Amino acid sequence: MARIQVLVAHPQLEHSRVCRRMAEAVAQAAAAGASMEVRDLYARYPDYLIDVAAEQAALADTELLVWLHPIHWYGMPPLMKLWLDEVFAFGWAYGPGGNALRGRDLWLATTTGGPEQSYRSDGYNRYFFDSFLPPYDQTAALVGLRFLPPFVLHGAHRASEAAIDAHAQVFVDRLSSYPDWPELDELEACELREVPADARPQES
Repeated sequence: MARIQVLVAHPQLEHSRVCRRMAEAVAQAAAAGASMEVRDLYARYPDYLIDVAAEQAALADTELLVWLHPIHWYGMPPLMKLWLDEVFAFGWAYGPGGNALRGRDLWLATTTGGPEQSYRSDGYNRYFFDSFLPPYDQTAALVGLRFLPPFVLHGAHRASEAAIDAHAQVFVDRLSSYPDWPELDELEACELREVPADARPQES
């Protein structure tokens, strides 16, 4: 079975209705023997001092990296962004010698407060949700990850308990069946863009 890491980045996971339930479902599957791991960023790094070596080591055998977080102001929560800034380092994740993640998959599992209809040209968010995803897609491409179609629950604040339970079950079922997803056969491997050595100044 493929090794899967679910990186949870919710600033107040104890108050979350959806992300917490999804993380708990994965933890239960892992306890039952599934090859999955849940890593709660805010629990690990309440001081925002990320152990980069530990995080990179945790990714060594990961085939599917899942980012599980709510959308905050059309992007990722601050600790998730800091993790990305520090862990996906030049020379490790990209640039000369930076091939640690090549050939793996990245899956965004996220929630929005606004309903799906708010993500339209005539909605208050003005754009379809996919319009906010290029930074994720390009991040994946730069480090050689294949960005999979995101798993999104819109209107999380108003979702019923039954809907949340069903969503969490679909999530863990999908993880359990990875990589045997029919849609993966239609996805091309990411087009790797090499970053030259002189893209960063030499250290003195």
